[in-house]
Amino acid sequence: MAIISKTVACLRIIGDDLIPADISAKLGCEPTREMIKGMPFSWNANGKPRIAKSGMWRLEATERELGDLDSQVSEILDLLTSDLNVWQSLSGKFRMDIFCGVFMEASMEGIGLTADTMLALG
Repeated sequence: MAIISKTVACLRIIGDDLIPADISAKLGCEPTREMIKGMPFSWNANGKPRIAKSGMWRLEATERELGDLDSQVSEILDLLTSDLNVWQSLSGKFRMDIFCGVFMEASMEGIGLTADTMLALG
């Protein structure tokens, strides 16, 4: 199997009327990064603010070298509520995904998630 040199993972919740503090309260965890629509979230090289086009609540897993995507997804999910009503409510209002990045030194021969991680995602 090819060596996975690095993996990254983060949960992203996105929506125009998203208020990060509300998401944190519902999920039981503070985000790694947050944005509120219409507010500055960073500044470019010229010192001009970059304005958020939408709200975002983002929780990043610890970067892994050698990569271990399964443990990163588990790390994220372990920090958050397992209350399915909360997740259903959030998914009805906001766009949500888990971004996964896989960086290899050779061609990909395979990567996987354990059955327990897949069940938790489901």
